[in-house]
Amino acid sequence: MDTLPYKLLPIDELVVRMNEMGTNATPFLFIINYNTDAGYVIKGDELDDNYIKWQFHGDKSTDKKINKQLEWQSHPVSQNLYAEKFNYVKKQILIGNSFLINLTQPTSISTNYTLDDIYNFACAPYKLWLKGRFLVLSPEIFVQIKGRKISTFPMKGTIDANLPDAEKLIMQDEKEIAEHATIVDLLRNDLSMVAEDVHVTRYRYIDKIHTMQGELLQVSSEITGILPEDYRNCLGSIIAKLLPAGSICGSPKHKTLEIIQQIEGYDRGFYTGVCGYFDGENLDSAVMIRFFEQTDNGLVYKSGGGITSQSVLEKEYKELLQKVYVPVS
Repeated sequence: MDTLPYKLLPIDELVVRMNEMGTNATPFLFIINYNTDAGYVIKGDELDDNYIKWQFHGDKSTDKKINKQLEWQSHPVSQNLYAEKFNYVKKQILIGNSFLINLTQPTSISTNYTLDDIYNFACAPYKLWLKGRFLVLSPEIFVQIKGRKISTFPMKGTIDANLPDAEKLIMQDEKEIAEHATIVDLLRNDLSMVAEDVHVTRYRYIDKIHTMQGELLQVSSEITGILPEDYRNCLGSIIAKLLPAGSICGSPKHKTLEIIQQIEGYDRGFYTGVCGYFDGENLDSAVMIRFFEQTDNGLVYKSGGGITSQSVLEKEYKELLQKVYVPVS
């Protein structure tokens, strides 16, 4: 594995540096892991695309083309193994320890593409490649800050767009309605810790995502609030206070995180952490889902979904598999 020119920082040091750069209006990129105990913060003028590449909403792009056909095979956990974890999670919900638990699992990937190739081939709202480490192709915003306005866009609910009446099915599905409502309520409460006048501005709207296997529909909402006038002095503290992202753990957060630790059986690492960029004025960030990790044994893709009391094993296992994809234009 290549040595990076960037130092992995403990979260306390990372937050201090983000606060300092926010105060001085210094552009920076940040990456924080799922456990919210470590990450990277890199000044804008120190970003080297030999080691790190990023593209948020088309702000940066590449003209590199791939001249070979993508070959792709996934090797997920068996449904039987997934069922053991699913049943444990469902039991925890039914006895009242959680309302919603995001259960994720790793899938081994065989492909003729490198992570760099996939970065250049894929289309996604948020793309991040860290050499020898991982690749993110995320459709999900974490928070955006423009002026004093902070917005978050929880994404919960996925369905195959080619199913008959797919949009109607997912919008009327009682399990999906309950799951989405739980996450919106959680993130509204999270934003209220750092902002005032927090309210839901759009509730359960549909985005269409194009993948190499076909199209998916995903359901999101928008929640906004107003930050204090001096918020740039504490950018790092604001981000840290909101972590981990509610959409990738569940509710209530603390107990749900304990359950996830007990049952998933692998290290999420940077998967479901957050990454973002501050341009000196505004901040944009993403939840690190649609995630490839480079390991000693090859590529691993990490994916999952939210489990509620109404979840059905077969549907949740199918969603786990559906989310193992490369997004394309």
